[in-house]
Amino acid sequence: MVNTVAIIGAGLGGLSVAQALRKQGINAQVYEKACLLRPVGAGLSLVPNGLHSLEAITPGITELLKAAGSQTQKLTLHKSNGELIGQKSVTLQEKYGQPMLQIRWSCLQEILASQLPSEAIHLDHRCIGFQQNQKEVQVCFESGKTVQADVLIGADGLNSVVRQILIGDGDPDYAGRMSWRAVLKYSHPKLLPHEVMSMTASDGKIFGFFDLGSGYVFWSGAALCPEGNIAETAAEVKSRIQHQFSGWAEPVQEILAATNVENIVERPICDRPPLENWSQGRVTLLGDAAHPMVPLLGQGANTAFEDAWELAQCLRHASSIETALANYENSRKPRTQIIQIRNAVGAKRAYKADSETYLAKMMQQTQLSDAEFEEWLYNYKPSLVNYS
Repeated sequence: MVNTVAIIGAGLGGLSVAQALRKQGINAQVYEKACLLRPVGAGLSLVPNGLHSLEAITPGITELLKAAGSQTQKLTLHKSNGELIGQKSVTLQEKYGQPMLQIRWSCLQEILASQLPSEAIHLDHRCIGFQQNQKEVQVCFESGKTVQADVLIGADGLNSVVRQILIGDGDPDYAGRMSWRAVLKYSHPKLLPHEVMSMTASDGKIFGFFDLGSGYVFWSGAALCPEGNIAETAAEVKSRIQHQFSGWAEPVQEILAATNVENIVERPICDRPPLENWSQGRVTLLGDAAHPMVPLLGQGANTAFEDAWELAQCLRHASSIETALANYENSRKPRTQIIQIRNAVGAKRAYKADSETYLAKMMQQTQLSDAEFEEWLYNYKPSLVNYS
């Protein structure tokens, strides 16, 4: 019987699995290294498989999310000179019962956190290690504090401390691309409500604009870079991206000029190969800590929500912790491995020098070449399965 679970990381996966566990009557406590849950300069896409999972965890939450974000109705793709390559309508709501929803990362985090009692989220708790035996896991924090739990979940992202102690597979792999992103209130005649507009060039650069609702726009740029070095100052970051995308059609330079230097996030794009095992004893991984993905299919958060639902079901219904974590892995690994691999291959291909041609072909053939994958991906429905 599982009574207490310690979760490392108050990101989207950590907060959602805490909700899922507490709905099952399990005392889940979240431990986050940050002193405050600060706004993050990013938006993200929620799609049917993730939204169905969140709705199963917390009925009614998807209506809160829809009110806070923007439901995408159209995708457009342009060349860097502004020429239209292709466009298509988004019909996920009609097909799968949930939309493609663009939302601010920090807004989503805030909504998820609001579903938990404040005493279940512990800030300024940096995990530095853990020990386990047949009866419990003891988690150690930088402050010297320790806590005991029946199960430990590492939901602490790409650079997971729990993963390094558990698996020890070193730093993530640099994918050869740098990314820049920000969220700001911004309007432009070419940026339409409920639309995602992407621009691409023959040298593998990509720039995207995402309507987040309430006047907010998320922009994201990426370019091939042999070295994944981070700029030393915020001013240098802004100068670097303005140089990378100089000469691009409006509104690229306009939105970059309007973005405060302090709000631009620069990151090397990284991922990891699929793992053979996510769990040892009483410890397991979830979300990006288990199966990080480069940003292409927008499945990082959505698969974490799937993980959260299934892990809570396993821990609630299985006859032992060992059986629960084995069932969790057996259910989640095959699906996430397919998404990881397809994501990595597609992203690597999209950033090659002929990305204009490749992405245009993707737009034209989406209904044909990706129909089965889309059906399999978005038609995921969380169900009450017998995990014993």
